[in-house]
Amino acid sequence: MLRHLPPLTDPNVLVGTETRDDAAVYRLSEELALVATVDFFTPIVDDPYAFGQIAAANALSDIYAMGARPLYALALVGFPRDLLATGLLEQILRGGIDKASEAGCPVVGGHSIDDPEPKYGLAVTGLIHPQRIIRNVGARPGDLLFLTKPLGTGVIATAVKRQLASPEVVAHAVAVMATLNRGASEAMVQVGAHAATDVTGFGLLGHLLEMTDGSGVGARVVADALPFLPGARELAHAGAIAGGTRRNLAAVADRVDWDPSLDETDRLLICDAQTSGGLLIAVPPERAPALAQALQAARCPAVAPIGEIVAGQGIVVRR
Repeated sequence: MLRHLPPLTDPNVLVGTETRDDAAVYRLSEELALVATVDFFTPIVDDPYAFGQIAAANALSDIYAMGARPLYALALVGFPRDLLATGLLEQILRGGIDKASEAGCPVVGGHSIDDPEPKYGLAVTGLIHPQRIIRNVGARPGDLLFLTKPLGTGVIATAVKRQLASPEVVAHAVAVMATLNRGASEAMVQVGAHAATDVTGFGLLGHLLEMTDGSGVGARVVADALPFLPGARELAHAGAIAGGTRRNLAAVADRVDWDPSLDETDRLLICDAQTSGGLLIAVPPERAPALAQALQAARCPAVAPIGEIVAGQGIVVRR
């Protein structure tokens, strides 16, 4: 759809829609640029406060994926005021404000509409030096790929809707989704990553393809190195697969060379549609130990070397 829009011609637009990057970047001066993004969605957990936290962390993640610092945010709210108690909305807003405050990012206003289905998210503005932007393009053959959160949030969110997930599994997933990607962002900036993106609705391979296509390279992923949330595999085998995940698998079908030993459920898990997922970082191999150390120091939910960037096109997934 984006290819049908008029091209951006303003020379101060440093990052627009051309590579489907995580956020837009607009240059204000030789030393300062604004980073802007927006994201919102319907509840994926029953707890309204947790939903607000997750939605805020998810929106902030696009800023962190660029290596930027969030400055302020505006809230976006859809709420069925005649169907649900406004106290639920207050809890959603409180969760979002508390998570944004943790990021040092005040929520300074916003907009709400009467909507049959609840929705919440943030429009976030950040700051970055124009020469220090980390984009989802720029990966080079030989770079190692790191993932900073485990996969499986889509499976668990689907299991919540079907009342299949235990409270312990849900609590762990909520804690991971509500974790800011700030530490991961600071770590990749510190070591000098070549490229990064956050893993969200298009799943790991969908976002990796955006990185490889934009960089003119391919990738090799080690399936057995991928981290998953506790309970995700069992719930996937129980049928807790989101429709978005099935679309993700279909979308990459012609671009991925799968290991024959990976069955459909394995492949669906790898393509699981994520909410507030981790950063996917491409780093030169000589900087990989420093990145791993920095990610561990930041207590990222995962510090997982999951593959490498290679010459060519597409993605190879092997055990």
